Amino acid sequence: MEDEPSLPHRTLSDPATWVERHGDYLYRNALFRLRDRDLAEEAVQETFLAALKARPEFAGRSSERTWLVGILKHKIVDHFRKVSRESPAEEMECLPYEEERPFLGEGEWKGHWRVGDGGGPAAWGISTDLDRREFWEVFNACLSRLPSRLVEAFTLREIDDLSSEEVCKVLRVTPTNLWVMLHRCRMQLRRCLEVNGFGSRPERG
Repeated sequence: MEDEPSLPHRTLSDPATWVERHGDYLYRNALFRLRDRDLAEEAVQETFLAALKARPEFAGRSSERTWLVGILKHKIVDHFRKVSRESPAEEMECLPYEEERPFLGEGEWKGHWRVGDGGGPAAWGISTDLDRREFWEVFNACLSRLPSRLVEAFTLREIDDLSSEEVCKVLRVTPTNLWVMLHRCRMQLRRCLEVNGFGSRPERG
């Protein structure tokens, strides 16, 4: 049996070039998740500092940018965890459970879309780069109008792809409250998108 060809080993560039090469990309990434310019800048700075310390541990299995984004993701999760620790734990416990609806698993409510399941712009017939850009501009504007707690839950679960169990630990909420938060966020996003000309995806059977 022949050995599989090994992947080329990637190396890191000079850290002095990181800000110019990756700074804007990481900042946009952080701003989308944190919704605050100062917090986004701080997260990017912490990412670069952590990357400097972690340089000897870089295994070369991913690109430099992917590696930096992974570090940024951990910094953002740490931020949400810190905010949750400083918020009253009972704050989310009093959320009423609005209504019983079937869900497909991992908090995916039947008939609702998820960002990571391939059902975003493409599922609504959005094919051109301009259409996609317009969609995400509207999506970002809609998301910015929602309560921060709902955005945190949605960001961690749907965008950063943490498991429901991980999100519950980070935000210090029960699974039931997480379902309610995600449900509310999706419903409000869906309504906002529809009002702004982006129809919902078809119901699943």
